Amino acid sequence: MDQANQTPAVDKEGRTYWKANIRLIAWSLAIWALVSFGFGILLRPLLKGIEIGGTDLGFWFAQQGSILVFLALIFFYAWRMNKLDRFYGVDEE
Repeated sequence: MDQANQTPAVDKEGRTYWKANIRLIAWSLAIWALVSFGFGILLRPLLKGIEIGGTDLGFWFAQQGSILVFLALIFFYAWRMNKLDRFYGVDEE
C-alpha cells in the first residue's frame, strides 16, 4: 500500500483546532512560569513590602500562591478544552 494512502490528510479545521490547543497550553505555561518563577523568585524583592497572611507576597507566592494558581490553571484548561472540543465537534458524549 502507498504511504500517502495510509496517513489521513489533516484538514484545515483540524489544524485550527490544534493551533488553538497549543495557544492555550502556551498561555497557561506562561502564566504558571510568571507566577511560580517570576513572583516567587525573581520579583520577590519587589513584592517584599506587600504583606499577605503575615508574610511578604513573594514568599506567599513561592509557598502557596503558585500551587493555587497551578490548580486554577488545571480547571481553566479543562473547562476551555471542553469548550473547544464542542466547538470543533470532537467532544466526548
